[in-house]
Amino acid sequence: MLKEFKEFAIKGNMVDMAVGIIIGAAFGTVVKSVVDDILMPVVASVFGTPDFSNLFTVLNSKTGQEFTSLEAAREAGEAVLAYGQFINALIAFLIVAFVLFMVVKSMNRLKREEEAAPAPDPGPSQEDLLTEIRDLLASRS
Repeated sequence: MLKEFKEFAIKGNMVDMAVGIIIGAAFGTVVKSVVDDILMPVVASVFGTPDFSNLFTVLNSKTGQEFTSLEAAREAGEAVLAYGQFINALIAFLIVAFVLFMVVKSMNRLKREEEAAPAPDPGPSQEDLLTEIRDLLASRS
């Protein structure tokens, strides 16, 4: 059983998948940082709010309090609609989808160029060469 697991874990596809998952996780962290630290402050300044991810609405308040932050409303046990965080997640998704689209598009373009490249001329066949040699030998005699 240990030998089977070792063969399974060392297979090329398994290692490739593990590398892809690790790179994907790192890429997700970078995209989250781009959205949270670069794009959303610009969007927040356009809308006039200092922290765009902190936009929320309290649904059916039990206490009747006004909350200044999403965390405070959640700690008080209120049902909140955190639409700012949803917008952040949506923008992160769109960035990832666009990057993947560009990668797939470039791969498809390379594949089409490879398919469109003309095959090299194979040259004369073996029979043609033998016929030519026969004719040369026949013309010498």
